[in-house]
Amino acid sequence: MAETAPGIQQLVRDAAGRLEALPHANARLETEVLLAAALDKPRTYLFAWPEKQPPAQQVRAFEQAVQRRLAGEPLAYILGYREFWSMRLEVTPDTLIPRPETELLAELALGHLQGIAEARIADLGTGSGAVAAAVAQSCRRCQVFATEAAPAALDVARRNFRRLGLHNIDTGSGHWCQALPPRQRFHLILSNPPYVRADDPRLKQGDLPWEPQAALKAGPDGLDALREIIPQARAHLAPAGRLLLEHGYDQGRAVRRLLQADGYRGLETHRDPAGHDRVTAAQAPA
Repeated sequence: MAETAPGIQQLVRDAAGRLEALPHANARLETEVLLAAALDKPRTYLFAWPEKQPPAQQVRAFEQAVQRRLAGEPLAYILGYREFWSMRLEVTPDTLIPRPETELLAELALGHLQGIAEARIADLGTGSGAVAAAVAQSCRRCQVFATEAAPAALDVARRNFRRLGLHNIDTGSGHWCQALPPRQRFHLILSNPPYVRADDPRLKQGDLPWEPQAALKAGPDGLDALREIIPQARAHLAPAGRLLLEHGYDQGRAVRRLLQADGYRGLETHRDPAGHDRVTAAQAPA
């Protein structure tokens, strides 16, 4: 007698049981997300049709996705997207996976733009374009210029900007401020640069081994990229313009010292929802 093909409920139960072995995985949720993607349906479809038997081709696609996840591949890379700032952004192994704590950078940027008509903003090292897209979407009167040194990552960002219909973003290929228009001055310069110490054991944990290492590592103390950006940004800030930098949870004091040594004023370090130092803001030197 032929074996009955599994229904949705059984597929979820079996795969979630296997994903339980994966450290830090939300096994049930991730299983449902992967199956919904394989079926090209919303997650609610799984609950509405628990006994439905999906076509064999879709079951095979789901099983392949589960195997990739069991191998440790990040969920965002398997799906090809990550939600950020209520936007669905394409992500690939050429880009970092946008994280919730980085939304603080966009939130602070928008706060500093209050009262500035036709503000000009630069996002250095845009990656998938998450922060630039969040600012451009929330402030349509603003003009954003996003830079990225990695050509493959910049291609992803440009696709995201086009798909989201963000016509108030320009892009440039190059290293930090070197890609900015030379004579243009910005009211705000933002960056979420690499800031992980090269020997940090977390680089071997979770999603990090799969992400582009050049976008994570920043020398022995994690500050190499910030040491480049801080003096470069001075020449590109408008009078009273501000520099906003994301950094590690234990780097707030060190970043303030770097900014102060370069003449920046009004230094403020802001904490993310977990209570960790995450973004330091500074006003351009007089």
